[in-house]
Amino acid sequence: MTSPIQMAELWRGGILESYHMGHAVVCDESGAIVNAWGDPEQIIFPRSSCKMIQALPLMESGAAEAANLTQEQLALSCASHQGASIHTTRVKKWLSGLGLSDDDLRCGPQPSQDDAERTRLILEHESPCQLHNNCSGKHAGFLTLNKHIGGDAEYIDPNHPVQTSIKTAFEEVTGVTSPGYGIDGCSAPNYATSVHGLARAMAFFATAREGQGTRETAAAKLVTAMRTYPELVAGETRACTELMRAMDHKVAVKTGADGVFVAILPEQKLGIALKITDGATRASECAIAAILVKLGVLDANHPATLKRMNAPQLNRRGIEAAWIRPGAAFA
Repeated sequence: MTSPIQMAELWRGGILESYHMGHAVVCDESGAIVNAWGDPEQIIFPRSSCKMIQALPLMESGAAEAANLTQEQLALSCASHQGASIHTTRVKKWLSGLGLSDDDLRCGPQPSQDDAERTRLILEHESPCQLHNNCSGKHAGFLTLNKHIGGDAEYIDPNHPVQTSIKTAFEEVTGVTSPGYGIDGCSAPNYATSVHGLARAMAFFATAREGQGTRETAAAKLVTAMRTYPELVAGETRACTELMRAMDHKVAVKTGADGVFVAILPEQKLGIALKITDGATRASECAIAAILVKLGVLDANHPATLKRMNAPQLNRRGIEAAWIRPGAAFA
């Protein structure tokens, strides 16, 4: 087994203070490995990085078409949003159109990560609700599929038809029989796979085109929605939103909790997946930026890149005290 490699480093006073290890894979349209760092077969939980896979049954079943879902709603179905009003109002309207409400969600409430919305809640003496959960768009997609198939209310149960259809799609596009699942932060099952399997799935999304088949059309529409509405996939100041904008909406990227990041490159027909072993977000953002720069799709000098790669770490007086840099393997 190949060991993880040094993917991101923190330098202070010209001395390496700490570093983050990890694994990463770049796959081509055939699913073959173009480049790899660490162990491609390392088993990981993709967490929220695989939301576009979890949305495939919503599309393939005809549920999205029957509900007349818009591109904005498709983007939200793949989102880990920050609970800003642009997210919550759209999810609320989506649920209302289904004859449902916040009470039908099973993701749990979460404090808003958006300053304006958090301030509004405080001033109006309101508590965060499930609409503020970063996964509420994904769960609205689950509920749309569930209504279409006539399933019971507990759509997050691993044995529920919504989740079994997701598992089938997940194993098919990753090309890996999942060794098991864990319960994600939003209470839905999250199926484990290899880093290579996750990259292979992203390469499938990168090569999918509308009109090629039911699954390919579904995947292409989801990628288009993500690239068109990056602000709905994450939110202002967030890495996914800023990096997609920095690449002129040509590439879709998606973060996952505990140091996972993926990228879908339609023009190059490449898929990327990475996992930071200690789960650090600062390292996963640095590493995905480094790989995208290495592949020539992200400008190394773009402000969104510099914010995460070779990025100064300011102390409480605003002084540049340390720097996050990619590991030597990405040089």
